[in-house]
Amino acid sequence: MRYPASFVSCCIVIVLLFGYRSHYSDIGGARKQLVVTKWDAFGYYLYLPALFIYEDYKKLSWAGVIDKQYHVTGGDGLPVQHLDNGHKVCKYLGGVAILQAPFFFTACAIARVTGYPADGFSPPFQYALALGAIIWCGLALFLLRRILLRYYNDRVTAITIGALCLATNFIQYVAVDSGLSHAWIFPLYALLLYATMRWHSGPRKGWSFLIGYIIGLATICRPTEAVALFIPLLWDTHTKAAARQKWALVKMNRPHALIAILGGVVGIMPQLLYWKAVTGSFIYDVGSKWFFLNPWFRVLTGWEKGWFVYTPITILFILGMLFMRKYPFRKSVLAFCGLTIWIVIAWEDWQYGASYSTRALMQSYPVFALPLAAVIDRLNMQKWRWAFYILCIYLTGVNLFQVIQYNSTILHYGEMNRRYYSHIYLNTDPSPIDMSLLDTHEAIEDESKYQTGLFKQISEPVPVNFTANSQAILIDTTLPAKSPQTEYWLKLEARINAPDKLWKSKFALELKAGDSTFQTSVRLFNPVGERTGNYAFYARIPPYFYGSELRVLLSSQFDFHGIVEKIIATELYRPL
Repeated sequence: MRYPASFVSCCIVIVLLFGYRSHYSDIGGARKQLVVTKWDAFGYYLYLPALFIYEDYKKLSWAGVIDKQYHVTGGDGLPVQHLDNGHKVCKYLGGVAILQAPFFFTACAIARVTGYPADGFSPPFQYALALGAIIWCGLALFLLRRILLRYYNDRVTAITIGALCLATNFIQYVAVDSGLSHAWIFPLYALLLYATMRWHSGPRKGWSFLIGYIIGLATICRPTEAVALFIPLLWDTHTKAAARQKWALVKMNRPHALIAILGGVVGIMPQLLYWKAVTGSFIYDVGSKWFFLNPWFRVLTGWEKGWFVYTPITILFILGMLFMRKYPFRKSVLAFCGLTIWIVIAWEDWQYGASYSTRALMQSYPVFALPLAAVIDRLNMQKWRWAFYILCIYLTGVNLFQVIQYNSTILHYGEMNRRYYSHIYLNTDPSPIDMSLLDTHEAIEDESKYQTGLFKQISEPVPVNFTANSQAILIDTTLPAKSPQTEYWLKLEARINAPDKLWKSKFALELKAGDSTFQTSVRLFNPVGERTGNYAFYARIPPYFYGSELRVLLSSQFDFHGIVEKIIATELYRPL
């Protein structure tokens, strides 16, 4: 039996989701016990154990014990605000917990049968949430397939689903960081598109209620998802004639609008009841800030984590909007996508914490699939369409490789730059010098153009033990006095074994000349350091510091215990 290409495409995506999830867990490639309820994910999830296990959602007195055992806060403290009445109100909304509830209750039953602690955070709960995200999104993909097949052929639908999921950060936020809100909201948009399409084909009260409920539930997942209202509101208004027919249909079914409003109220009611119980008010400001008149366009194009830079297939999401003129969803997509992008790039915390590409847009991909399919449909009619297919395959390969780099922190979660990215691009084994560009931004491309000489070497192991916020000086000497007409560099290489406390620790070069100081350093928690303990970096010495005091040191904000096995300092110089 031959299956449609679009069906196969959905299946391939789901298989890869399970594959990545397996690898990044303690039954696959990860070394530590799987804990998906960390940092933001803990804030979205805590409603369920607080209400159904500990029966304490006001003071959360149980959370400290859980954090000590499972390290769910990442050391940043509980994601709550302390109130004058002694209560603690969660800074994250509870809509995601509602979507997680079926898997939470399944985990409760499994924990009781298998003997695991029914504490809400033991392995059955972690795997239930991890697999639950994949199950929800897998079902959403088949629903999205049905939507796309309404307007596009099977080949276009297959390519769209493959590109949407495998050439973007979809894999990361469904298969790896599945405790965050994005994977759980993704199905809501697929369902909203489907319900909207069905209502316009044949108005039914059930579809009206479902449309309102989905928008309400999405809003209490992330308040900015309220812009989903524009999807049903502007659907089928792409021409004047279509708009007249649409509003005539609405007038003929006026009670449906009230039913949709009722659905929206039902959708947001759990959050309002929680706020009332904890704060005494139905409405509570959890604290977010936007700069709508001064957005951060680097969210899209910046080297830190730009959407178009690290997942360039998303450029087609935008180009596709030029080819939607004949489709009933044209104005819906334009309004929703335009507002969503603007809201995302205008938020005060434009980096959105740790992120691969722009994670705050991932949940909206079912809507972006419509313009993506439009441009693919147009390109599919061109003679050179095979070049486009090859490009899609290449971008998919790059993305799947970068997801692996991201999860080993080679592709850094927040501080990427152009030169560093160019050195690690499709690089399966970046050198310590490659990794140093994350911090130093400079390197010698061809050492053969320089004269070299050994400056200093430590080859005997040196134990290092010091307390937090202090330094361990490894080399304390003086630089040679070079001519001001000399281009002068030092290359430092080290092997440092430190089993823990590498976070916010540095291997640094420091120069002092009078009251002036020059310093450059690399972090010890970079992936090369984690794998092998090898570090290296170049430092171009400013002429003012020729002949100055030099120190090579380790520093850390935490207690540091390790062994420096060797340090090699090499001079590289040439006439200007």
